[in-house]
Parts: sequence; structure tokens; C-alpha cells
Amino acid sequence: MSTKPVSFTVVQKIPKSLGRAGVIHTPHGDIETPAFVVVGTKASVKSLMPEDLRQYVGNQVTLANTYHLFLQPGHEVVKAGGGLNAFAHWETPTMTDSGGFQVFSLGAAFGKGVTKFAKGDVETELPARAELNVYSEKHAADHGKLCQIDEDGVTFTSHIDGSLHRFTAERSIEIQHAIGADIIIAFDECTSPTADRAYQEEAMHRTHRWAKRSVLAHKQNYEALKKQGLFGVVQGGRHLDLRAESARILASMDFDGFGIGGSFSKEDLGDSLRVVNEVLPDDKPRHLLGIGEPEDIVEGILQGCDTFDCVQPTRIGRTGTIYVHTGAMKTTPCGTFTYPETKKISVRNEQYKTDHSPLDPLSDGYVAQKYTKAYLAHLFRAGEILGPHLASIHNLYFITNFTKNLRKQILEKSA
Repeated sequence: MSTKPVSFTVVQKIPKSLGRAGVIHTPHGDIETPAFVVVGTKASVKSLMPEDLRQYVGNQVTLANTYHLFLQPGHEVVKAGGGLNAFAHWETPTMTDSGGFQVFSLGAAFGKGVTKFAKGDVETELPARAELNVYSEKHAADHGKLCQIDEDGVTFTSHIDGSLHRFTAERSIEIQHAIGADIIIAFDECTSPTADRAYQEEAMHRTHRWAKRSVLAHKQNYEALKKQGLFGVVQGGRHLDLRAESARILASMDFDGFGIGGSFSKEDLGDSLRVVNEVLPDDKPRHLLGIGEPEDIVEGILQGCDTFDCVQPTRIGRTGTIYVHTGAMKTTPCGTFTYPETKKISVRNEQYKTDHSPLDPLSDGYVAQKYTKAYLAHLFRAGEILGPHLASIHNLYFITNFTKNLRKQILEKSA
């Protein structure tokens, strides 16, 4: 058994594939992979109690956002509360991101509607070369959402009150040490999918330099080193050679696991993951950052990813959109997985006002079986907060259980 606080055991590999089932060992328990990571941005999964997660969702691991906890309530408050696990009463292994995605969302992507996936003719959404925003007091007062990236780090303004702050690799690690998650992530720069190759390469090399500094900062805190594992983040945008180069460079550093970050197109997701996971070491876990739709999870597992996080289940749930089974089954081309076809419906639609069938008759989830479409349609139309609560539980169970069933198939095929 590894003496490190976070380690990984491969239980079963998928033949002729990069995929595998495994176990991530952490100070707060084991994570059986592949696994979906529930996102609780501000140490809270919106509208849900931790008891809901344990009783109705059954997630194994929960992720919080370094940037948001730094601003509110402050990382020192979380530390004084016993660290993230105790402070939030999650009682699961925990993760924090680095704050690097906020560099993307508050900088080049601010107000542009650009996401992790490129959409359509992305060149019309944002200029090919997204110039850095220069901080000014006027812009801070007007927007409170601009940031400036330089070689040393990022200067940004709080979206809460417009106050000025600065993240460096060392500062991000210091904050994550205080928050106290089992798995923390090296500071990185996440670029827009529309940025040109020259800037993707520039940002990638900057991420590598920040990664080295993150490792050094982590090793300088002996107490944290005994309690927390550090993941590096592979970047490189949509360029496969850059992705492979980033994986090679980060694999040579002393990380406990790896995140795969940045932006993709739906079409090149598989190839982008393949070239990375062919390089990353087999004995360390790989986390796909910010992507977790059912089809993406299937592709991610086949290409060697172990864990996935995404805000989508709760974000769409709060507006009345839920995942359901269509009744059809799908099989991957290689025959590895047979899994249910899924779709999203909005219970706000007129047709569901009098639909008294279970929310999802083909799901064994508590909410899916106990509550009807008509009841949730009523809750959302009436503005009752129980609507987002039930829809979020259902969506999280749906995705968490979808991923667990894929793991089960890996193990069953090896029996």
C-alpha cells in the first residue's frame, strides 16, 4: 500500500482499450472508479442537504471551487471549521479545483457564452486570438469580472464586491491547503476553444511552469503533504500534439494524479483523451474536468478517464430539465458497454401538466419512482423551491448511477 495520502489501484482493464475500473484511496475513504464527482461549488450542492447526497444520490466524492470559497466565506474560515469535509458535513472524499477555470471564465470568455465545448462556427463567437483583459478600476467598478494574466499569476476582481485579488500557483496551493480537500489541483490556465494555436501553446507552457511551482509549494507544507494529493492539469486545447506534449511533461513531475482540462469539440473529445491517456502513467488516476454528460462519460471511460465532474445535472435541474431513459439501449462499437439511451425533458412543457406517470419509469431512483411529472410540473410553474430540490436529486442520481453501472459492466466482463 502506498504511503502517500492519495493513491490508485487498477482493478480491471478493458481489453483493447485504455479504460479500466479502479479504486482511488484517500484519507476520507475509497472512490471506486469510474465515478461521477458531484459539484458543490461553495461547499454546497445547491438546494441539497448532505444527507440527501448520502441517502438519495449515493455519490462517492464531492468537489468544491477554490475561487468561490476563497471569496466567501474565506479559506481560513473553512480551515477553522475543520476543513472542507467537516465544514460541509459531506462525509465523502473531497476535491478542490485550482481556480484556473476562473481565469478562463472571468477573462477571455467573459460575456461570450463560450463553454468547455466549442459550438458551431466558434470563430463567430470570439476572436481567434483572445487578448488578455487589462485590469482597470473603471472596469472593475463596472463589471467586477475582469482578470489579467501574466507570467507570475492572475489578477482579478471579485464578482461579489469588485475587490482586487491575486492568484499565483503558490497562493492557489496555499488556499487549497487551508480548505483541506483530499485531492487538490495545480494552478493552470484554461483557454478558450477559439484561441489560436500560438496562444494555446503559450498558455500550455505557462501551465507547465505553474505546475512545477505548485509541486514545490505543496512539498513545502509537510502537514498538507501527509493529508492531500496533488493533481497536475493537462492542457493544449484542440491540438493533439500539444495535448500529448503536455501529458509527457506533466507525467515527469511528482503528481499523485492528473486532471485533463481545457476545451474540446464534441467531435475530437475521444482523440484528445486518447493521446493524453496513452502517455499518462497507468498507476495514477485521471480526472476529466468539467465534462459529464452520459455520452461523454462513456467516451471518457473508453479513453482511460477515471473520474468526471460537471455542474450540468444541478444547473439544468434548477430550471426544470431532467434526464430520463428513452427505453432504447445503445452499444459501443467495440461492444464494451451496453447502456440506456437518455434524453432531457423540461417538465415545464405543457404536455407534462397532466402527466401522472413517474418522473422516469425506467429509473430505480427514489425521486424518479415516487414523484410524477405532473407534480414537478406544478412545482416549477408555482415557483416552489421543492421543484429544483427534487429535480437536482434526480439528475445527480441519474448520472452517478449511470457511471456506476458502467463500472459494473467492466467488472462483470472480467469475471
